[in-house]
Amino acid sequence: METALTRLTGVRRPIVQTGMGWVAGPRLVSAAANAGALGVLASATMTLDQLRDAVREVRSRTDAPFGVNLRADATDAGDRVRVIVDEGVRVASFALAPSAELIATLKEAGVVVVPSVGARRHAEKVAAWGADAVIVQGGEGGGHTGEVATTVLLPQVVDAVDIPVVAAGGFFDGRGLVAALAYGAAGVAMGTRFLLTSDSTVPDAVKARYLAATVRDVTVTRAVDGLPHRMLRTDLVSALEGSGHVKSLARAFRRAAGFRRLSGLTWRQLVRDGLAMKQGKDLTWSQVLLAANTPMLLRSAMVDGRTDLGVMASGQVAGVIDDLPSCAELVERIMREAEEVLQRLTAAR
Repeated sequence: METALTRLTGVRRPIVQTGMGWVAGPRLVSAAANAGALGVLASATMTLDQLRDAVREVRSRTDAPFGVNLRADATDAGDRVRVIVDEGVRVASFALAPSAELIATLKEAGVVVVPSVGARRHAEKVAAWGADAVIVQGGEGGGHTGEVATTVLLPQVVDAVDIPVVAAGGFFDGRGLVAALAYGAAGVAMGTRFLLTSDSTVPDAVKARYLAATVRDVTVTRAVDGLPHRMLRTDLVSALEGSGHVKSLARAFRRAAGFRRLSGLTWRQLVRDGLAMKQGKDLTWSQVLLAANTPMLLRSAMVDGRTDLGVMASGQVAGVIDDLPSCAELVERIMREAEEVLQRLTAAR
């Protein structure tokens, strides 16, 4: 199936595996790429050396195009861009809107720039700055999310910009792909659905918690980092929501210190990142500190398998997923279902 997304990125299928922190590592990314989708490596939790090594590992596992997801507000964003350019990565995606300067640097090097946005005005801004495409996530999506449903946000963005739009938030099968295409999107991006594959390195016990979840078990809370965050409802989430402000901040500070050690960042760099985040999202200093808490809480579940000590970011689709196919099986199934839906629609005319 050829769309503006496949032509732009060189992939065979109009499907994106999103750059989930602690989840989208070389194994999952290469498996998604080999299946014909656009695999995206999550780099925010890596040091620069780890990022370079991860890119090279993906390259050793696949000849297909893939991407790297970056934090546009990170103090070392420029250094990470240089790694991407030096290593010949095809696509750079961003969780926040990158600056016009970063976009220009990447485009000059021939890298396709695809920011993720959650509002029409953000899509218009990055398109005006030269972004090649945009991923638009509706409120159904996992992790930090907005309030507008994909079915309302997607057509707004498609009508507002002249670059390819990729739909995210609530997609997991071929019917969703056809629906997104009908809205005018060039493909779909999926996180939770790729997390729940046999190629994902997330511990089996954590995957089991996702598979057991119903739609009602997926909630949105501000208790983790002060921002709307969609995740599985667990005892820990309930405890965080019920804990006092001072206790939450003390816990967040300890975890932020742990993330500093893992990431190799200095306290000065963490403070600079915090300033950028505070300005970009109009946060209080308390919210900035809570935000620094998030990577360690995610790591506890996604790497260590501690569902009692970590949080599990999740799209609402976790409530309708009940299997763990390989990436190859998943992508093939989605494309087969999409073709069947299109055939039925054509026959019904």
